[in-house]
Amino acid sequence: MKKVVTFGEIMLRLSPPGFSRFSQTNSFDVVYGGGESNVAVSLANYGVPVDFITRLPKNDIGECAMMEMRKRGVGVDKIVYGGDRLGIYFLETGAVSRGSKVVYDRAHSAIAEIESGMINWEEVFEGVEWFHWTGITPAISQGAADVCLEAVKAASRLGITISTDLNYRAKLWKFCNDAHREAIMTELTSYCDIVLGNEEDAEMHFGIKPAGLDITTQAHDVKAEAFLSVCEQMIKKFPKAKKVITTLRGSISASHNTWAGVLYDGTTLFQTRQYQITDIVDRVGGGDSFMGGLIYGLLKYPEDDQNALNFAVAASCLKHTIKGDANLVTVAEVEKLMGGDASGRVAR
Repeated sequence: MKKVVTFGEIMLRLSPPGFSRFSQTNSFDVVYGGGESNVAVSLANYGVPVDFITRLPKNDIGECAMMEMRKRGVGVDKIVYGGDRLGIYFLETGAVSRGSKVVYDRAHSAIAEIESGMINWEEVFEGVEWFHWTGITPAISQGAADVCLEAVKAASRLGITISTDLNYRAKLWKFCNDAHREAIMTELTSYCDIVLGNEEDAEMHFGIKPAGLDITTQAHDVKAEAFLSVCEQMIKKFPKAKKVITTLRGSISASHNTWAGVLYDGTTLFQTRQYQITDIVDRVGGGDSFMGGLIYGLLKYPEDDQNALNFAVAASCLKHTIKGDANLVTVAEVEKLMGGDASGRVAR
């Protein structure tokens, strides 16, 4: 497998046990995770050589985050150190009609205070074939956006495949206005070969809307064909992009979602079967697990977009059964579900 690099923030996640509310809990479960680190863990589980690049504080909590990546088989040798704190987010897990809640505490984190020139991208990208970033990273601070731009420019210059998950986060974009945000994301995305984003990402970042679809009224029954117009508009706006992908989540309740995917290569619209995900254990990281599965699928099946998409959707379906940010499943487990075995029988 070709080597992959991901770049972004890893955070300390604090959650009340089970489905308790913040106001009920006297303790928090600890998990480390973040968009790009979650993708790296997925790839490592599938046997793909992968490095995670970030900036961590040189203290015990930063070391714990680094050790979590190392434990999962992710390369951490090129992580840079500095700053005073690791970002934190608090997660209250919803159930049935009560949605989950996230509260961020990541201002002045080590990566929020990163600056241009702190990472030697030429060294990072030595022997690398794929680079992945998400829209979360440039939302953290102007410095993080500048370093992300350094990364995509270097990767493009070296002929490395570049992917992004647009990941719009309204609670993060605080340092700039909407016009500046669109300019940042437009420039960064213009370097990308593979673009993943849902209808909200496309609209909020670029003003692109699906023709004839009101997601608020069709949340339970999302049709793949409705997103063809989004894919076509994205390809037109970003001519370097070879593939535009979206996940299709139907939210019946916090505990029951439908899940599928669409990939458009400029000519053909590929789509997957729809999974019914009931009794969700943890949906945080679902999109990251899809991206990790997609990168693996595109590397393993470079001439078979349908199979790559099928792998991504099955992988992310399984993630919803796993507590924590990262998807801790194997290729064999994903391929078993791809083959139609969703029985959940005990493996003896």
